[in-house]
Amino acid sequence: MVGCAWAAAARKSANVISLGTAKLYFRRGVRQGRAARTASGSFLNPGAYRRHHNTVGEMSLDLEEMTAPAGTASPGGSARGFSHELPGGRYESLIRLATAIRAHRDPEKLFHVLVRELCSVVPFDAIAQFDESSNKVHWHLGEVCNRPGTETGTELAKEETLAWWVHLHQQPIVIASVDTETRFPRMMERFKEYGVRSVCALPMSTVHRRLGSLLIASRFANAYTEDEVRFLSLVVNQIALAMDDALNFRASQRAQERLELLLELTNSVISNLDLRDLLRAIAASIRRVMQCDGVGVALPEPDSNRLRLYALDFPGGKGVIREGLLPPDEDRSAAKVFRTGEPIRMDSRDLSDDQLALAEGVRSIFHLPLISKNRTLGVLSLGHLAEKAFSDEDAAFLTQIARQVAIAVENSMAYGQIAELRDHLAQEKLYLEDEIRSELNFEEIIGKSDALRRVLAQVETVAPTDSTVLIYGETGTGKELIARAVHNLSSRGSNAFVKLNCAAIPTGLLESEMFGHERGAFTGAIAQRTGRFELAHRGTVFLDEIGEIPLEVQPKLLRVLQEREFERLGSSRTQHTDARLIAATNRDLTAMVEERKFRSDLYYRLNVFPIRVPALRERPEDIPMLVRHFVQQFSRRTNRNIETIPSETMNALVRYSWPGNIRELQNVIERAVIVSAGPVLRVPVGDLTARPRPVDSPVNALGDGRVDVLGEEAAAINRGRNIRGLLEDTERKQILNALEQTRWIVAGPRGAAKLLGMKRSTLQSRMQKLGIRISRTGN
Repeated sequence: MVGCAWAAAARKSANVISLGTAKLYFRRGVRQGRAARTASGSFLNPGAYRRHHNTVGEMSLDLEEMTAPAGTASPGGSARGFSHELPGGRYESLIRLATAIRAHRDPEKLFHVLVRELCSVVPFDAIAQFDESSNKVHWHLGEVCNRPGTETGTELAKEETLAWWVHLHQQPIVIASVDTETRFPRMMERFKEYGVRSVCALPMSTVHRRLGSLLIASRFANAYTEDEVRFLSLVVNQIALAMDDALNFRASQRAQERLELLLELTNSVISNLDLRDLLRAIAASIRRVMQCDGVGVALPEPDSNRLRLYALDFPGGKGVIREGLLPPDEDRSAAKVFRTGEPIRMDSRDLSDDQLALAEGVRSIFHLPLISKNRTLGVLSLGHLAEKAFSDEDAAFLTQIARQVAIAVENSMAYGQIAELRDHLAQEKLYLEDEIRSELNFEEIIGKSDALRRVLAQVETVAPTDSTVLIYGETGTGKELIARAVHNLSSRGSNAFVKLNCAAIPTGLLESEMFGHERGAFTGAIAQRTGRFELAHRGTVFLDEIGEIPLEVQPKLLRVLQEREFERLGSSRTQHTDARLIAATNRDLTAMVEERKFRSDLYYRLNVFPIRVPALRERPEDIPMLVRHFVQQFSRRTNRNIETIPSETMNALVRYSWPGNIRELQNVIERAVIVSAGPVLRVPVGDLTARPRPVDSPVNALGDGRVDVLGEEAAAINRGRNIRGLLEDTERKQILNALEQTRWIVAGPRGAAKLLGMKRSTLQSRMQKLGIRISRTGN
């Protein structure tokens, strides 16, 4: 028998022929405490061994070749000889064995330590173990059992093995001779093939659990006496306690890791609200703790509800499975989990049709639904390259993890929605504040003429509907005010009114302003931008000067009107909007359609309910009300106190045709308020005489070739007097009045030009034209 020299050789050998997970070592001539000499006086050679790997079902054999001269083994030098050792030395060796195996915490490596250390306590020719945790039997055979001509045999089920029977019944078995044993026929035949003559098998268990069984075999018959079996029971008990400690340590360590994982998930939810970064951190933590090869989280697409791989931690992957992947339709396992809310564990047989798993070499997959508040938010998937990698214990723990991940996903999605709404409201607030600042002049529609009443009646008719409205009329007639009236009287009045002047935006940026763009969509697009249609969701979009929209943008606008959907620039994702469109123009769209400058289908879609806003000259009875309104407005703004509007000034303003309509009237009144130093409004009516007149308004030619812009009413008044002369007289009086107030000083900070709000040269020109002369005496 070889003593500790064999132990050194055993440490060098790892030859396995797998019959399951009982580990059976065969060796020749081991003797307790020292190396045995052969008959010729030489030591057995422990290093001359060779390694063989043969697979028979689940059987793995370690072939340890321990060569020695033939016939050197004595009866006392085999497994039969350990009973002759002194009891005190054996128990001391047992204590050393217990100390050695307790120092190792890994159950998988513990048996190899046992084989190495057991030789100093128990002599044996073969040793085997049934591992209860893996439910397999592993065999390790030496060369003596693998002589030429020995057949490894066919696959041997674990139920036919002696080690499994001992574990199942928790009873020891001593077989004095395999030749007379009848209970395990196939096992005995296998022992005979390997040269085993006697076997002792004992259960390994503690008060807490069953751990398996230990089998010691000898090539000699009747190798194990009753006393030797009792001592072997003590050895097995020590081994069982050490293995139980190792398993408890591993369980404690694993529980600690899993508690740390739950804590990491909680901290991730608190510290990271970006959904993709959050899921990546969670996937990495789960993969590390569960010791699997890949973890991914799939979330449904907002439109199609198909699952897309949103986050993935798969460092050893080949790139076939990657973030952003939309699994093919034939991959229904994750979709089934998402639909039913039930987890699924899959092995290689279930994955035979999964091309993605086959390409990556994944042999085990576990899909778990992410459920929060009875709503499935996505699927958590774990993959392993090993077969049947996920146990029932793992499934119970991962179910808890999935609930925590679902809460994290729900919180992050809610945060994203709140952030999006907050940004939307912030943009809307800035936009509306800008609108309020720029549109305070048009808070009300002023007037009571029949023409205006007809327009307001149309507004009341169309406002409650969601129909598209086309407002047309000359520039400055208040088309935007009419659009605001339509919006305010509609059911959308509490939501945003978003306007866009199509003529004020460069052609290349108009589409971005209308529909928005993604970051990097074009040069200078450094951030995502929300378009006007998206901003006006459930509100109203007012497109002014719609006749200026380029032809290439018109089809996209038509799609928004018909389908209520669009794509941002640089994005393939379809956005939906519920915005009402009100358009305005001062151009003849019918003529533009005939000239093919405007799409006919878009024109017909816009011209659902047309409203024509009358020009200011068509409702002269509204001019006095507008004048008084603007005077009060600009007086408050400039901190002036205008109390009187001369009747001749008002008559001149009423008779003027106002080619610029209300906008021109507003500007004239603002200028008049500025130049009026006292409580009387002073309007430079002389500037109104030479304005061009719209083609469709009546004109009269004057003798000096200029155009009389007073219209039909001026022609009637001309029968009594010349209106032009009236205006010149009014202007002359205002200039003289200003000169008198400034003591006939024309220029300078206290001169008449400053008081009248005009340049010195302009005032001198008007004085020369009106025949006003300043003498040295001041007259």
